[in-house]
Amino acid sequence: MSSSADSAPSRLTPATEAQAPSGPATAGESPVLLAARRARTAAAELAPLPRTARDAALLAVADALEARAEEIVAANAEDVARARENGTSAAMIDRLTLTRERVASIAADVRHIVSLPDPVGEVVRGSTLPNGLELRQIRVPLGVVGMIYEGRPNVTVDAAALCLKSGNAALLRGSSSAYSSNTALVAVLRDAVAGAGLPADAVQLVPGTSRESVHELMTARGLVDVLIPRGGASLIQTVVRDSTVPVIETGVGNCHVYVDESADLDMAVDILVNSKAQRPSVCNAAETVLVHAGIADRFLPRALAALAAAGVTVHGDGDWEKAGAGVGVPVVPATEADWAEEYLSDDIAAAVVPDLDAAVAHIRRWTSGHTEAIVTRDAQAARRFVSRMDSAAVMVNASTRFTDGGRFGFGAEIGISTQKLHARGPMGLAELTSTTYVVTGDGHTVE
Repeated sequence: MSSSADSAPSRLTPATEAQAPSGPATAGESPVLLAARRARTAAAELAPLPRTARDAALLAVADALEARAEEIVAANAEDVARARENGTSAAMIDRLTLTRERVASIAADVRHIVSLPDPVGEVVRGSTLPNGLELRQIRVPLGVVGMIYEGRPNVTVDAAALCLKSGNAALLRGSSSAYSSNTALVAVLRDAVAGAGLPADAVQLVPGTSRESVHELMTARGLVDVLIPRGGASLIQTVVRDSTVPVIETGVGNCHVYVDESADLDMAVDILVNSKAQRPSVCNAAETVLVHAGIADRFLPRALAALAAAGVTVHGDGDWEKAGAGVGVPVVPATEADWAEEYLSDDIAAAVVPDLDAAVAHIRRWTSGHTEAIVTRDAQAARRFVSRMDSAAVMVNASTRFTDGGRFGFGAEIGISTQKLHARGPMGLAELTSTTYVVTGDGHTVE
């Protein structure tokens, strides 16, 4: 999927349309809006609960996933069969497929979330004002978090668990390709949550599989507090463009690796291959490599051989084509479209640049704001590169694949934000909260 340099800007969308009333349901309201109202009621019940109650519900969820794994796998088999009939690619079928082992791994992830620090109630800052008022800014749940995502049923559990841990209600809209899987998973989650004494409506699947149900979710302002789209560029930009609910933009990854003139060549080859080939179908995989002209004659042949051995096709400029001919590795001539491409496959765009500043200019022209990397032994070059990047994460002598909540030590993530407001980069539990100012006085009045 491609990422256009002229795509809609990343932002938390300030909607101006009229809000859906958050009070009682009105006659003839759609199933989607009714679900959103139930979620809002559940969110109000969740917010004051102590961590122990939310953690107990999550442990019940983990146990239920394992106990009902056969039921989940059987439902998933229906989705997989339909995907095969529809000619879905092997890579997408793999992302869709659930096995007993994968369900057990998802349950283990839920138990790990239980062990993470609770963000709710954390004091972000506080002070006593000169007039004696005590001021505290504390973390509170966002409320109702809507997720719109593509055919990865594990996201259903990840999103629900992270929302529950942070005191939010989850309203989940997965793709129709995973509908049977998501229906089974949400049934298990709701039973477990209710059995632990929490409102079952804290976890809901958005009713319906039509585009209209997505539109209703995106326009349920006043009932849904925030939407998080997770998937390809087309999905994300549709939600960003059409939603009247505030949106946290995530995920599109046109990531770059720049190999500087002073780079250790062995290190550079390892980082490049790992960034591209370790798992090509994810948003933190590298999609473009830029190489300083001063080392191109030494680095390109080695890089081409290593990429070819990893099964990667290079879409290169004239320098890369010439180097490929010299070592017998075919190079596809790059066009301008390649610089914007989020391949999500065993392909990479490649160019030689005259210097660091040219690399910076190229990246700033084409980046999606996800992750960029520099390989260099020059500390000054590293500082210059970092200070000129405009992305959620910048790696110095490390693979782009490290941009991940788990690898950052956050324990889990609901997505990787490429916007600049509220949350940026891997979104963990803290990013699923807002803040409230609590001001305590002793009869204070304003003069």
